[in-house]
Amino acid sequence: MSINIKAYSEIINELKEKNVQLVAVSKTKPVEDIQQLYDLGQRDFGENYVQELVEKQPQLPQDIRWHFIGHLQSNKVKFIIPFVHLIHGVDSLKLLKEINKQAVKHQREVDCLLQVHIAEEETKFGFDEEELMNLNQSELSDLSNVRVRGLMGMASFSDDQEKVRGEYKKIKALFNKFSELQTTNHKLQTLSIGMSGDYRIAIEEGSTMVRIGSLIFGERNYNG
Repeated sequence: MSINIKAYSEIINELKEKNVQLVAVSKTKPVEDIQQLYDLGQRDFGENYVQELVEKQPQLPQDIRWHFIGHLQSNKVKFIIPFVHLIHGVDSLKLLKEINKQAVKHQREVDCLLQVHIAEEETKFGFDEEELMNLNQSELSDLSNVRVRGLMGMASFSDDQEKVRGEYKKIKALFNKFSELQTTNHKLQTLSIGMSGDYRIAIEEGSTMVRIGSLIFGERNYNG
């Protein structure tokens, strides 16, 4: 199934007006669909699974900016470090250190977003407010090949828009608070919140980057 060009064009125009970046979530989608969207000018794509990303990356244009947006295990970091543009879901200092270790090996600086747990579901990963504020500044400064660029979060899977809005307000407040603590090596510019079902609320609450998949690519195929 090909992409929804009309929906993509409308979303791109809407986001341009608000100066918000689109990450097109292409997980489970074939390289043909990604290429089609690339041909329309899209360069930022998000993947959730390391193996799938590693398989797709060589088959597509090399100027694509790949965003890893899933839960990243430390033992799989090495596979994406050579080419990844931004790692969204960094949920521990241990993972940040492993990213730095692999980035040093590849003589790269890798941009990361710290994932903050703002939803009620226990299935979602991330730092809580106390953990975020207690991150040791000297430890962060020692990570020579990692640049913390902002925060990422996922709201509760809920039809209650005010609940979702409240969670996004919370992460925006944390973003502002955490920004004041940062060193020169870690300048927070990106707040990655908002997906297909709630991206407009996220933008109203301060999002600078949204992750949209199903509105553009259609529903995900988990059988392929």
